[in-house]
Order: sequence, then structure tokens, then C-alpha cells
Amino acid sequence: MIAKKMQKYVEGSSVTRAMFEEGKRLAGIYGAENVYDFSLGNPSVEPPKAVKESMIDVLEHVHPNKVHGYMNNAGYEEVREAIAQSLNRKFDTHFDQKNIIMTVGAAGGLNVALKTIIDPGDEVIAFAPYFGEYNNYVANFDGVMVAISPSIPDFQPNLEELKTKITAKTKAVIVNTPNNPTGVIYSEETIQKLADILREKEKEFGTAIYLIADEPYRELAYDGADVPYLTKYYEDTIVGYSYSKSLSLPGERIGYLVIPNEVDDFENVVNAATIATRILGFVNAPSLQQLAVAKCLDQTTDIAIYDENRKLLYNKLKELGFTCAKPEGAFYMWVKSLEEDDSAFVAKAKEFNLLLVPGSAFMCPGYVRIAYCVDKSMIEHSFAAFEKLAESYAEKR
Repeated sequence: MIAKKMQKYVEGSSVTRAMFEEGKRLAGIYGAENVYDFSLGNPSVEPPKAVKESMIDVLEHVHPNKVHGYMNNAGYEEVREAIAQSLNRKFDTHFDQKNIIMTVGAAGGLNVALKTIIDPGDEVIAFAPYFGEYNNYVANFDGVMVAISPSIPDFQPNLEELKTKITAKTKAVIVNTPNNPTGVIYSEETIQKLADILREKEKEFGTAIYLIADEPYRELAYDGADVPYLTKYYEDTIVGYSYSKSLSLPGERIGYLVIPNEVDDFENVVNAATIATRILGFVNAPSLQQLAVAKCLDQTTDIAIYDENRKLLYNKLKELGFTCAKPEGAFYMWVKSLEEDDSAFVAKAKEFNLLLVPGSAFMCPGYVRIAYCVDKSMIEHSFAAFEKLAESYAEKR
């Protein structure tokens, strides 16, 4: 018999993944061209050409023992140093290799960070809507997730509620900007106010409260929008980053943590995070991918493709009468469902072969997430289905 904790996970398996599998099933029945799968944030844009070239270069010119071997659990020193210097150039920071820990994607990095700082019963705060797996990551270490209700319609963090929810047990606050699922970028004003609140609460309770910045979508920002780099606003910040979206490498599972010198108990935090990388079973981030991405630190995918999809879908949905938060970043559209029960709305959409993810999966019912990191042609072909979906509700009114 499986563990009791796993029974709960099996029963509540990811809604997003379930919709993705449903898409494959429907494609087998109706043909892939007649199914409009907007469920999974799987990048549709190819990685930059330099990524393939860097992998080939590493395989051809670096000794196999290094390409495929073990290294320090924190990652190759020269890779960490290259990333640190790249960040310094971009954000006017002052990192070096000791501030960087290579991770198995952002998800692996968040688990390492939480393993490092969370004791059973410690509280972790996140702002709804947020990526539902945060709940599981916190539960992995017997922490308690505390959700802050959404601020509608702008979906910036609800800072007034945050003030009331921080307690002596609060160990971390997770922020994700650009945000999954809304595409909202948290403004500099918001970040400054958030930092002030956390400093005030640290003094009040005499504890360190870590701000964990989950940043896989950092480079996916539109219309010249600026994404504040959080270590510059709050001392106890840990940044989790992934190349899954910026280089379209989600299956390669490569990312890093940034742990600045200013973080409370820095030496112990870094040492613990390095050990956590090993004892969680990651051992180290993928060796080939470490060496490859180090050669591509100034590369990004062509986000103009996502931007075109964003504008195309947003304008059409607004034309059809849907209420949408216009995304500033990432590649998701956050849309108000046409009935209070977002799960029922998702089920109705499926009747027209539209696969959407209910907002309740992000702790924010009454909305749905649409991932527009898909082929433009699929978006265009889906418009008739969205129109039928809207009409099906117009008939009820």
C-alpha cells in the first residue's frame, strides 16, 4: 500500500496534467487539428540555434568524464561564476559563484530552498492565484501553506491581507513574477511595499522571513515592461530561476538558485542548500546542460511569437465578450469564466474541444487559464469554438 501522504497526491493529481492527457485522448478521436489544447505551458517556440550548437560543442570538445560526471553538488564552479557575472551585468548586482547553486529546474530549486529553511509547522505564504504545485512543495517538508486572496482586477499582491497573515511561524513568502497564471508583472512600487512589510514583520517577530522569487518567466515580458530584480529590494531574498521558458528547455530540467550574501545566516543557508540538493536525490543539476547553458547566457527564445499570440487571442476573446487580464509577461491568458463554477465552465468548454485549466487549480475559482504558447494556427482555428462557447452562455441569459 502506498504512503498516506501519496494517496492524497494521487487523488488530487495535477488538473493541468490531466487536461493535457485529455487533449491527447480527444486528438485520437477527433484529430489533432480539431482539438484546441491550451492546458499546458509547454513552450512552442524552438530553442535558440546557439543552444544546439553549444551542446554539440561541449560533447565534441569537453572530456567525457566532465560532460557526464559528478561535480560539486552546487554545480560546476565555472558555470556558477559565469551565471553570477551575467546577472551582475544585467542587474548591477554583486554575485560570484558562491551565490549560485545549480538546480534541476526551478521546481527542484524551490524544493531545495524550502528543504533548507522549513521546519514542520512553519508557514509559507503565497499570493493567489499561484502555481498549485507550491502547495505540494511546502507539504513535502511538512510546512503550512497560507494563501492570500487575490486582488481583483489588477492581480497585484494583496499587501493589506499579507500584513494580517504574517505570524511568528512565517518562514517564507513566495512570489512569481511574471505570474503564472495571470501574466501580471508585480510593479516596483508593489515590491518596495512588500519589502517594507517583511522588514517590519522580521523586527516584530525577531525572525528571518525569506522572500522566494520564482522566476522562470523573467525574460517573457512584453511592451518594454520591466521586471524588478528582487534581491535589490529585500535582503532576505532567494531567487529560483529556470531555463525552461527563456531557452525553451522544459524537459532538460536546468536552473539555479541565487542566494545573496545579505541573506540571513548566509553561510549556513548556502551549505544547507548544497546538501539539500544531494539528499533530495537530485545529487547535482544535469552536467551537460550546465555546460551548455553557460555558453548561452545572453540568448533568449523569440518572444515576438508569443507576443503575437497574446495580442491575437486577447483581442478575439474581448471581442467575444470575455473578461481577460491583459498579460504583461509569461504566456498565459487569465479569463473570467462565464459561470461561477469554473470547473463546470471548463467542462462546458471541453464540449467544443477547448481544453482550459480551471482557476481553482490556482486557488482562484471563477477564472480559467489559457496557455497561448501554441501554434498561431491553432489559436486562429479555435476562434469558432470560443464563439460557440460564448453563445452557449448567451442563450442562458
